[in-house]
Amino acid sequence: MDELMARPRVFPGLPGRCLPALLGGLGGCLFLVVWTSPRYANGLPPFIDTPRHGGLQGGGWAFLLVPVAATVVGLCALRWWPYLLVVAGLLTVPDVLSTSAGLTFPLAVSAVAKAGYPLAILGVLACAQSLVPHSTGWGAAITGLSTGAQLFGSVIAGAGWLTSNSDIPAWHTGLAVLGFVGVSWAAWRGRRGDPGAIGLVDAAGWSWRRGRLVVIGALVACLALPLALLTTERMAALLGVNFTALYLRSFVESAIVGAITLVAATGIGLVAGLWSVGAALIAATMRIAVVAPMIIALAALAFSGPLGWLCALAGVLLGAVVAGSRWRIPLASALTVLAAVALFIAYAATSGQPEKLADQRIAIPASLILVVITAAATAVVGATAPVLAPRGALPAMLGPVTAVLAAGGLQTVQTTYLRDGSPVGSYLNPVFHLTTSAVLLLVAGAAIGGLGFAQQIAVRRAERKQAEQIRQDAATAERERLARSIHDGVLQVLTLVQRHGSDLGGQGTQLATLAAEQEVALRTLLTGAASPHADGDQDLGALLTALASPRFEVAAPAEPVLLPAHTAGELAAAVQAALDNVRRHAGPGARAWVLLEDEEDTVRVTVRDDGIGFLPERLAEAAEAGRLGVAQSMRGRIADLDGTTTISSSPGEGTEVEFSVPRRAHRT
Repeated sequence: MDELMARPRVFPGLPGRCLPALLGGLGGCLFLVVWTSPRYANGLPPFIDTPRHGGLQGGGWAFLLVPVAATVVGLCALRWWPYLLVVAGLLTVPDVLSTSAGLTFPLAVSAVAKAGYPLAILGVLACAQSLVPHSTGWGAAITGLSTGAQLFGSVIAGAGWLTSNSDIPAWHTGLAVLGFVGVSWAAWRGRRGDPGAIGLVDAAGWSWRRGRLVVIGALVACLALPLALLTTERMAALLGVNFTALYLRSFVESAIVGAITLVAATGIGLVAGLWSVGAALIAATMRIAVVAPMIIALAALAFSGPLGWLCALAGVLLGAVVAGSRWRIPLASALTVLAAVALFIAYAATSGQPEKLADQRIAIPASLILVVITAAATAVVGATAPVLAPRGALPAMLGPVTAVLAAGGLQTVQTTYLRDGSPVGSYLNPVFHLTTSAVLLLVAGAAIGGLGFAQQIAVRRAERKQAEQIRQDAATAERERLARSIHDGVLQVLTLVQRHGSDLGGQGTQLATLAAEQEVALRTLLTGAASPHADGDQDLGALLTALASPRFEVAAPAEPVLLPAHTAGELAAAVQAALDNVRRHAGPGARAWVLLEDEEDTVRVTVRDDGIGFLPERLAEAAEAGRLGVAQSMRGRIADLDGTTTISSSPGEGTEVEFSVPRRAHRT
């Protein structure tokens, strides 16, 4: 929890050893821009496009298997993340050459190139996971940029159904070169591997905590394979509906597949824990929420020159600054609310027809929407890094799990994009339902705020435990220091008095007895047996053992008998009062035995002596005379604990006192 407890300033001073990692992460983000700004975009860029469901045909298996294999390899080789980015960069070369020089490559090269995107996203997220322990701000910023870079790439690609961006070849060439410059230094410095990228205490070796994340990522990435076999005919047969009816409503088929994907991916992600799957769901919700606003921006700014990518760049940088600040949670939540308000205003200002912004090329509102949307998405995703990185779950959960959840969510949410029971046959269809995105933004804002609140609770709990541990360690060290000095002084004197006190005659015997009692008490104090536990409970057995002496024997279970500290203290005080009565009233030679019994729901302590005893009516007479020792010190204490006190005695047969207290007695 040390990483969770860190509260760095906005982009604190970066240690020199982290600078190559930072440059490597930024270089990987540039590769992500290339992968999300394709040369040929007949529709929406892939990062904001709704996946279509379709069966496998011909060599389709290769195009699905390659990303799955790349995901597994990437999750297994996180500590070598600079080399993952190098490979991802090399796989952009065919695209860059085909874009800039017009070269063509075999289909096999295109299939292998599908491994580039998963390797790039996993490499960037592994870099962020490595940075978080050293600088939470920089690690969160790189995490946010992993999403912001893809949104920026989508803006560069533009609205493919409206215009083709002739500047893409130059963009791809320049970004790829800059990416290699940043990644090459990280690859050289990290040639021996980066164990911190695994993000776990046992990073040096494999364990279930590490292995399960690989399994989760692999299983989630493989979901596309069985779902691709679920053709329209098979789905119609499973649902018991007419094939033609389902074929004519393809959005229903995609929504069903999306719902299955959501349920399956969430179930698999739960293996990583509630914190991890919660962060992935928040990131996926943001991915879904930005689709409609991004479509508006792409369409409205398609003919506005560099205005679109300048606004996207400004939003991404703003989101990265927010993610890198110590106030990332409230600021990210505020950005999502601001973005939602902007969408509601746009919907109301256009009389429920937000597509007007795109049709009429209204640039200013579209620019503002683009800035707040990209900033909110970057900030929210970055804000999840301090939660995921210490658990080693950042690459797996924000990589394949978030991608699959977002794909399933985009398919499912189509059922809300309807007019008269059917979707509008246009790429602007999501734009008509802009309020859906606004509601999802509010949900994501509330969720990231809740995640931050839960994180603060975990931090405070960890701080309390750490403070208690420090206190206990300090107390132990002090007892050990005192023990070394006392053992050679006070304890030896008490032992000497105990052994030879009776030889002095007169009060020597009493002096020896007192010395023996004090020796036992002092040894118990030095061992710290009665110290409270970190959770506030106390061992009753240790408290009672401290009362032992040559006259009083204590029998307690071998295992600690833990009770709330107040309950244990009051019960021990009642036993002490009973033993005091033995000293004063049972006779000079009386002995006593204390028996502690730990039952299922009750703790029972019995104090029995072999003294002179007394008549039962003596207790009532003592209470009437104002002597309230038994009534208050024993019966009163136990009654306050919802317990019972039983006293039995007769002349010449000793006395037995039994205290019975519920296991979790409350304090009145």
